[in-house]
Amino acid sequence: MIVSATRILELNEKYRLISNLDEREYSPEGTGFDIRAGEIYTIKGDGYLGVKDRKTPEIEKVADISRGDKKFTLMPGDFVLVKTMESVSLPSEKIVAEEGAKPSFLTIHVYPRSTLQRCGVHLMATKTDPGYSGELTFGMANMGKSKFELDLGARIANVVFMQVAGDLHRAYGGQWNGGRVAAEKVEKQI
Repeated sequence: MIVSATRILELNEKYRLISNLDEREYSPEGTGFDIRAGEIYTIKGDGYLGVKDRKTPEIEKVADISRGDKKFTLMPGDFVLVKTMESVSLPSEKIVAEEGAKPSFLTIHVYPRSTLQRCGVHLMATKTDPGYSGELTFGMANMGKSKFELDLGARIANVVFMQVAGDLHRAYGGQWNGGRVAAEKVEKQI
């Protein structure tokens, strides 16, 4: 079940589920929150995903709103990683999402803003498990035939909080916690 954005704002006072929201998100439209592009990275070199090990390609930060960068242009065929300005913190224990309901874990699902699709831009996102804390990183590819300009600070995705039915074997405690964008070396997957 989706937890309304209004209820998430109420729970935010106790659990700090989402931080650094744009002011407009304190009067949310619909069921989720729009989140913004804060940093953009290009990838270089080769990556590897094995049974036990992995290595992501090297990255280069090419735009960062905190250093005053304003825009980024994504040419046809380009692929970048986009890190959000917002940070999420999903409790690793069950919480009461609605008065009178049983406690449950929370997860988030991310959906692209439809403007991206209308511009030929594909946003690649994953679900986020209970126990994760940090900014979110998405893949973004220009699949269209025209250049695409993105203002840093622009809303690119909508995040929806959902309850998880049942128990977990364990909450997320993985290596991407904290908003890390890439692995700096070959590492064991945990």
